Amino acid sequence: MDQYRERMLQLEAAWTSLGSASARERDVWADSVGDLLEQPYLAQADAERLVGWLVQLAVSDHDDAVRESALHAVAAAGAPYELPFAVVEPLAVHIDGFKPVVLEYVLSSLSATHDERARPVIEPFLTHADARRAGGG
Repeated sequence: MDQYRERMLQLEAAWTSLGSASARERDVWADSVGDLLEQPYLAQADAERLVGWLVQLAVSDHDDAVRESALHAVAAAGAPYELPFAVVEPLAVHIDGFKPVVLEYVLSSLSATHDERARPVIEPFLTHADARRAGGG
């Protein structure tokens, strides 16, 4: 088996075991995947699958550090990969549940899709009273 496929299988195994992992282990996993997604090393479909897992982690985890690491990784993936809106759409659906400190990652991830469906979610933050902290400037 080639190294690429072996690495993807390891990531999939890690993802399936995250439910029983500690918050620290989930945080480290999200950071590691984020490091991998910062460069265009992966096939587009694999990058989208990893981002989908990170989005799920960001909207469902109860630990703030884990959520922030997952969101940071998703935002970083928006530069080397063209992510479809559908992959990050749960961030838009759950935008009201994110703390202001991570909104910049959410807004960056949504805007990186260049999809018109992200516009109505992003626009209110452009004129937000604290736009600089909310990611708008």
